[in-house]
Amino acid sequence: MGTNEVELASAVEFDELIAIIERARMNAFRAVNREMVGMYWDIGEYLSNKARNGGWGTAVVKEFSRYVQQRHRGIRGFSPQNIWRMKQFYETYAGNEKLSPLVTEINWTSNVLILNGAKTDEAREFYLVLAAKYNYSKRELERQLDSALFERTMLSNIRNTEIIKRHPELAMLRDNYVLEFLDLPENYREVELRRLIKANLREFILEFGKDFSLMGDEYRLTVGGVDFSIDLLFYSRELTCMVAIELKVGPFKPEHLGQLNFYLEALDRDVRKPNENPSVGLIFCTDKNDSVVEYALSRSVSPAMIADYKLYLPDKRILESKLRELTEYAEFEVSEDNDVGGFR
Repeated sequence: MGTNEVELASAVEFDELIAIIERARMNAFRAVNREMVGMYWDIGEYLSNKARNGGWGTAVVKEFSRYVQQRHRGIRGFSPQNIWRMKQFYETYAGNEKLSPLVTEINWTSNVLILNGAKTDEAREFYLVLAAKYNYSKRELERQLDSALFERTMLSNIRNTEIIKRHPELAMLRDNYVLEFLDLPENYREVELRRLIKANLREFILEFGKDFSLMGDEYRLTVGGVDFSIDLLFYSRELTCMVAIELKVGPFKPEHLGQLNFYLEALDRDVRKPNENPSVGLIFCTDKNDSVVEYALSRSVSPAMIADYKLYLPDKRILESKLRELTEYAEFEVSEDNDVGGFR
């Protein structure tokens, strides 16, 4: 290739070739992963049938594990514990046409984590979809399970049904966040909270949402010659809009919402591009009174959410119990409405 030819070959064109290579590698990895998970499924099915009809139990599984290790030393992953997981894996998803196709979209380690950490089909579906969508690492998926992300998301959706009806884009946000990774000192200030979020941005985005990227902290806006600053400004690829976050050390106050609405208006007038959706906002506070929040949001025309944050991992059992209560209450209300409708 001559000098002129080298000059004609741009970095963009080279990147296009790299994209072809990466796409092929990813497709190959997915094909191998589907075969691997499919193999574990088939073994689990075989074991399930043998346990039910042939009397296979712990002793046989231990013997099979020894047999594999002796005859095929290069094959790993066939400890007695893992073999029983294959049986549990098959029995959990067999006959479930909705979930069984999803298990092949993630690796075996992630499947085991979800199998052990999620107790219902709804929770399993939630984590299966997220793990496939965001390609969670083992550590990231463990953190989402440990922080009860499913329960927190469902509780938020139930509590904010009305506002989500008015602003569907807010379904991407929650009214609760866990920031245990910040390791904040006692009596911290907002400036320290913002600094540590920025220093732990990867962990914060994992909690906040992987489709978000930081546009800036203390993002400056100028209105009428006066400078203002937004604590954190993110961009959501999925929502195609800016997301403004205001950090508060203390409980929510109605005036916080007025401040946020002002920022959203300024962003939409002066920063938003023609192809982008209207900006949305989120107020982070240490505590919030649900009645005060409901009153404050009832007449707000801007898409905004009020969220509290905790500096420690939640008690998953408490959240599970709370979710059951709210779900049963919501179902009861629907049943009551239907009964009244039928009476009329």
